[in-house]
Amino acid sequence: MEIDIILKVAGVGMIITVLCQIMSKAGRDEQSTMVSLVGMVVILIILAERLGTLISTLRGVFGI
Repeated sequence: MEIDIILKVAGVGMIITVLCQIMSKAGRDEQSTMVSLVGMVVILIILAERLGTLISTLRGVFGI
């Protein structure tokens, strides 16, 4: 199993968490929400290729 994907997702998650905490303490809750949404999109982009491979493998296994 490749660990680099896990480390990338964990790194992005930690950075987003710190940014959201800083923005919340500064009273910018709306921007904090937007930063967390952008973080989710970035993680989904990182995982998109892997999810496509998973879906094609499942289709092959189940003959769909």
